[in-house]
Amino acid sequence: MADEKQIVRFKGLTSAEVEESRRTHGANILTPPEREPWWKLFLEKFDDPVIRILIIAAVIAIVVGVIDGKYAEGVGIILAVLLATTLAFLNEYKAGKEFDILNQVNDEVPIKVLRDGNFTTIAKKDLVVNDVVLLEIGEEIPADGEVLEAVSFQVNQSRLTGESVPVRKMTTEELAKESVDEGAYTRNMLYRGTTVADGHGVMRVTAVGDASELGKTARAAAEETEEETPLNIQLEGLSKLIGIVGFSIAALIYIALVLQDIITEELMLNSEQWYFVAVLHVSGIVALVRVWLPVIYDGFEFAGKELAPPEWLENDSFGGWLKTAGIGAVIFAGAMTLGVTLGWVSDTPSDWLPSDVGRNFLEYFMISVTIIVVAVPEGLAMSVTLSLAYSMRKMMAANNLVRRMHACETIGAATVICSDKTGTLTMNEMRVSDMNFPFTKEASSVDPLIVESICANTTANLDKTGESPVALGNPTEGALLLWLDKHGVDYSAKRAEFPITRQWTFSTERKYMGTLGTSPISGKSVLHAKGGPEIIMARCSKILTPKGVSPLTADIKTRIESELKTYQARGMRTLGVSYCEIAKYDKDADINDIAKDMIWLGCVAIADPVRPEVPNAIRECREAGIMVKIVTGDNPETAMEIARQINLWEDDDGREQYMTGSEFEKLTDEQAEEAVLKLKVLSRARPLDKMRLVKLLQKQKQ
Repeated sequence: MADEKQIVRFKGLTSAEVEESRRTHGANILTPPEREPWWKLFLEKFDDPVIRILIIAAVIAIVVGVIDGKYAEGVGIILAVLLATTLAFLNEYKAGKEFDILNQVNDEVPIKVLRDGNFTTIAKKDLVVNDVVLLEIGEEIPADGEVLEAVSFQVNQSRLTGESVPVRKMTTEELAKESVDEGAYTRNMLYRGTTVADGHGVMRVTAVGDASELGKTARAAAEETEEETPLNIQLEGLSKLIGIVGFSIAALIYIALVLQDIITEELMLNSEQWYFVAVLHVSGIVALVRVWLPVIYDGFEFAGKELAPPEWLENDSFGGWLKTAGIGAVIFAGAMTLGVTLGWVSDTPSDWLPSDVGRNFLEYFMISVTIIVVAVPEGLAMSVTLSLAYSMRKMMAANNLVRRMHACETIGAATVICSDKTGTLTMNEMRVSDMNFPFTKEASSVDPLIVESICANTTANLDKTGESPVALGNPTEGALLLWLDKHGVDYSAKRAEFPITRQWTFSTERKYMGTLGTSPISGKSVLHAKGGPEIIMARCSKILTPKGVSPLTADIKTRIESELKTYQARGMRTLGVSYCEIAKYDKDADINDIAKDMIWLGCVAIADPVRPEVPNAIRECREAGIMVKIVTGDNPETAMEIARQINLWEDDDGREQYMTGSEFEKLTDEQAEEAVLKLKVLSRARPLDKMRLVKLLQKQKQ
């Protein structure tokens, strides 16, 4: 628990300041993404290009059915449309409900704060900017904030960045004094949704709710994009092709039937009747301009001469359709009124066209319309919906939720895969990669002294209730216990054989830990230490070799440091291990006072191993023409090493294929558009960097 006497020096907010901050900056609540009502979601299904052309075909078929008394075709098309849209809607509606359950946030979690000069507990949703918050190990950070105090303070940021190990956090003053590696986020800032992995600290809230980094990321991810799926693009093209071919053939057949009657003299009309026929056709063409004119524009598009349609044609509202129909009616009425006035036609409508000729024209029109209806594949919408619904169910069975059915097809049409590293390409489990102990002949040797050093000097444990053991506690220490378990060593039994006198746990300030106790091997009091190799080596004056204990000379140190740099260049974490016999010590002494003239045992290299199936999967993707990019919040060395292990990084790759998040952020959109196609590894990436990368790739039709 953070020292309350120390925390009192921080000024908490007064009640009045809390209310003012809430008015200015808002509450600490993440606004859930807006969900459209179910009826809008259902109507969206009718925006599908194939569904639209089926609806047009159904209307035409029903109109024909009204005239000739045959409704089966029109009713069948309507049923096909309703089945396809209803099935698509139900699948996506159910998926949306499941996403809502996942997105539920508990805003009632109690948070310890300093207010009105007193320590109190409030609900997470009641936090405001400038609140002083106390944070303990295992707690989730409730808002973004600046570190005011840090004691062995480490935070797991993998939820935001994908970093495989916790990040040490420090105050702004400590950050200015120390030289630390640049991470995805600065070391003096904390972010909502991350968790305290070790130690404790105090922070001042700087952003709450939607203004937090998590809130910004959630809002950006929830934005609906205008990006069309490959299947939609193909179906749109198919519907246009059906329209072009269907209407063209229908128009040609109609013209051919009329010409046939004229040539065979079955169609014999006087000038008055031809005037009426001409006016009727012109007004009909004008009234139906919204049907045939888009088909002409589609034809130009297919011919490679894309033309922009006029704005009035793109306005597909009901009022627009009424307007063009009204214009057609006005043209018909005006032309006939003019004809009657000028004596071109009789004022008796029954004289304008013989009834048998009118029936012939109507029959030819029905034949043309039937061809359009026949050209439409009524079963296509249902087959596409069933296929996507099946894919959606299979992905859900594999624990992958899909909100939109068309996303299933989009995955199959991907040209670029942007993959996180931790837990996706790797196993998200720290494991021992190499044991380098000079006194043993083999790296895998389970020497009693190594076993004792690991088992006694650790605070981690293994959970063996499942099929395979799981590390509990510090992941680095857990990796050592998993290595022992793999070699058949019962760590708990060996730990019990080493009576502990005193233990100094790891701290970020000391950078090592130690355990003092009685060794069952020698029967003497022994201090085991492990931590940063440079720190441990500085406390050693001797080294254990196959011939026994020898002086740790400058040459040996140089060789060990070279080996450590090789491990670190490959993105591995390294631990130095040492021990010494303690004949006498003051029980109140600090470990720094007794951990002197120690004996260097060796070092351990620890890494998050690549999943066995990943290299082959990457090879298959690249053979299929799919670009693969690693996008991670982890450090550059680790990201590059994983890229090499999965055979993504090649010998001739250079600086253009690698970038950090901060470098990517500084690029203009034009520079970034050029860079993203060449990029293979983006490290130290924040969530918004990942979002920008995806949008830039989509902009380039990827």
